[in-house]
Amino acid sequence: MPSDSAPWPNSGFLTAAGHTLEYRFSPATEAGRPTVVLLHEGLGSLAQWRDFPDKVAARTGCATLTYSRYGFGQSDPLAEPRNDRYLHDEASVALPEVLAHFGITAPVLIGHSDGGTIALLHAAAGLWPVRGMVVIAPHIFLEDISIAGLERAYNAFHHGGLRRSLAPWHRDVDAMFAGWADLWLNPSFRSWNIEHELPGIACPLLLMQGELDQYGSPEQVHAVARHVSGPAEVMLLPDCGHAPHAELPDVVLDAIVRFISEHEHPPRLPHGPTTHGTTHVTTHVTTNTSAHPH
Repeated sequence: MPSDSAPWPNSGFLTAAGHTLEYRFSPATEAGRPTVVLLHEGLGSLAQWRDFPDKVAARTGCATLTYSRYGFGQSDPLAEPRNDRYLHDEASVALPEVLAHFGITAPVLIGHSDGGTIALLHAAAGLWPVRGMVVIAPHIFLEDISIAGLERAYNAFHHGGLRRSLAPWHRDVDAMFAGWADLWLNPSFRSWNIEHELPGIACPLLLMQGELDQYGSPEQVHAVARHVSGPAEVMLLPDCGHAPHAELPDVVLDAIVRFISEHEHPPRLPHGPTTHGTTHVTTHVTTNTSAHPH
């Protein structure tokens, strides 16, 4: 199995969980740095990160891996409805197979929105050692604000310009959107909640959320910090919506660089929950940069 620093083509396709997925891998530029794996949002893809992975790589010296999940981007189009185990399956089946393909051990996961939820579920399962996680605007339960945001997105896709803006990024934009919206807006999914799984997370955690997030309140990240077994820092970003890495990239990049520098060493194996040494810190960031709608 290759090491984290093994040379790989910058882009291509791999097979995970029975599906062909697009990926982009950039080798490390500094020895001894962890590999960073980026997990995109619920309507996102590899390409929709734009230049953010390159900036992470340049600022940290880390190898970076970005891929589009099944049904997104240029990966295999979605051929069936999502079920209520979708996020768990991505976390415990697809993501470990992606990591194994590259021989990545103890990565730093950066997950946004649904990708943040997948990162949390992956670490909670304890199947693969995780060095640390930067989780941006995750979902761990549904709130009224979440449903309202989902309904606005549904209306914008079918009656506004959202479909037109998403179409260039996905092989089958209609299947992609239906897979996302039909799951999250299904009344049977209203009681979805993963709080009880979070104590399995022992790795260091940096949680970020915009105070104007249209899909969830700050209670999402506060609840994560309360439940995990490892150290957790919460950063609340004023004048910022659901995509801090796009709206306040310098603030987010600075925080990621600091977080990775503070956690150079991989976790001790076996990876598992601990109840010792837990610290929760909340930071309110002050910035003069105005948010841009996402």
